[in-house]
Amino acid sequence: MTIRLELRYSGENPSENGFLASIMTAPITPADYSPYDVLERPITLRAADMEPGTNVASHRHKWGQLAYASEGVMIVSTENGRWMVPPERAVWIPPDMAHAITTTARLKFRAIHIAANQTTSLPDDCRVVKVSALLRELVYRAETIPKTYVPDSPESRIMAIILDQICEAEPAPLYLPMPLDRRLVRLTDILLANPGERRSLAELAQTSGASERTLARLFKQETGLTFGKWRQQRRLLAALELLSQGQSVTNAALDLGYESVSAFIAMFKSALGSTPSRYFRAASESQITDDR
Repeated sequence: MTIRLELRYSGENPSENGFLASIMTAPITPADYSPYDVLERPITLRAADMEPGTNVASHRHKWGQLAYASEGVMIVSTENGRWMVPPERAVWIPPDMAHAITTTARLKFRAIHIAANQTTSLPDDCRVVKVSALLRELVYRAETIPKTYVPDSPESRIMAIILDQICEAEPAPLYLPMPLDRRLVRLTDILLANPGERRSLAELAQTSGASERTLARLFKQETGLTFGKWRQQRRLLAALELLSQGQSVTNAALDLGYESVSAFIAMFKSALGSTPSRYFRAASESQITDDR
């Protein structure tokens, strides 16, 4: 069952926000909204199938949201950074946080909406989490539950278990923090546009108006990562995007500036716990289950 996704549009102009403009190359789709939107129950599910290249404009809503793609890959962006959400992962978005969504492949989008007063045990910032087999099956079951389910019913208890599972979900390292200093932004814009860029920080510093030492200090100060770690994280997110679009491991490694395929696979396995082929094979098997 597919339900039209209704979200409250914040009215922000994505073209005026660097973190959005850098990813929105396709037409922007306004998020459907009403200023009077409320959840009919403390925890509900909404679903939408989204085409590749869909850019949902920055918007916010009064409830928290676990955004899950049972198929496809999406990028969730806020003014603080971006989160890559591949299969078997979901992203937690706190109440009233402006965010935009971009799809890189056909997306089966499933959102668990949670009333603000039910989110006290959940983080105050966005984060990607692993979706356990139990949580995946509960989300699948929730698609058949009406939004006006009876309180204290079997359906309401299923939704409560979903909330428990979200609170216990293990974080996944799929976040790319974005700096604010304009000198750093010049550098990150280069790497966002071309994650395979191989110039060193010293070489890139020549385009930024600051010394290598100053940039290294600012990178750690503003993002919590060294320049080298930030570049590696950018490449990891780009790798997920390329592989989800059907590119081979070899082509993805070369496009991202790796000197060998083995080095690329080692980076991927270190971050996500499995090789690219095994990771996407497991995701494909879970999609077969979801399509029952």
